Amino acid sequence: MPSPSPDVPRLAQPEILDDLLLYRLSRLQAAAGGVVVRYCEGRFGITRREWRVLAVLAARGPLGSSALAEQAHLDRPRTSKAVTSLAGKKLISRSSRAGDARQIQLALTPAGMALHRELFPLVSQINREVLAALTPGETATLGEMLERLQQQADVMAGKDGLPLADRRHGSSARRLGGR
Repeated sequence: MPSPSPDVPRLAQPEILDDLLLYRLSRLQAAAGGVVVRYCEGRFGITRREWRVLAVLAARGPLGSSALAEQAHLDRPRTSKAVTSLAGKKLISRSSRAGDARQIQLALTPAGMALHRELFPLVSQINREVLAALTPGETATLGEMLERLQQQADVMAGKDGLPLADRRHGSSARRLGGR
């Protein structure tokens, strides 16, 4: 396999799995995110997804379930499952909006706020430790680059013509002749 030109970064011309940006970000998420998961599950008794829902409600205030799903970047079924679990743990409350019982408002309970106040500094510390590998200028540049990459990914995700995933039967079943 020919090596890429030294003038072209490997991320721009990936040749192996380790050159792919999304794979490298996934590895970073798995390593650092694993520490967060251990705190969430081992110390606080919540899942990573439940943590995300709590953090969104702490940052944004009370939300309807659709807005919560959108803000948390989760699909509605996963959001609903997390909400049901958190409500069962008395960490969030559900209340009807005045005049429309179909519109449910979700908010942190005092116990949910207390959990967030205790867990957020731990997650922030993990974030700081990962970023300690960079200088302050590199951290600022990384933030700007991530914002541009997110904008580009959002544009790509909105393009028409992409095939839809069929998760009921597994997306590979059709291609591999299964089912």
